[in-house]
Amino acid sequence: MKKFSIVVKVEPDGQPVRLEGRAAWMMKKLVEAGKRGITTLDLPPGVRVSHCIYLLRRAGFIISSPRESHGGPFPGTHSRYSLTTPVSILEDMGLAA
Repeated sequence: MKKFSIVVKVEPDGQPVRLEGRAAWMMKKLVEAGKRGITTLDLPPGVRVSHCIYLLRRAGFIISSPRESHGGPFPGTHSRYSLTTPVSILEDMGLAA
């Protein structure tokens, strides 16, 4: 089975960290989003965003998640996730063997 894989380095002088699967995919999305961050609406349906964020936080990354209000037929609040830990991508394997 093929898995998404990425290696990131915590800046300025951290050790490289290899992430795989959904955690790697979510890390790439967070890096791409930058300070703007992402919400569940920015991602494909069915992605367990909270679990992906949990995996990244457990790996030591700091991810902010302020609540935002939204309107529409089902008004309420949602989180906007953004990566606070400064990282750079060293290796992006996409789908690796």
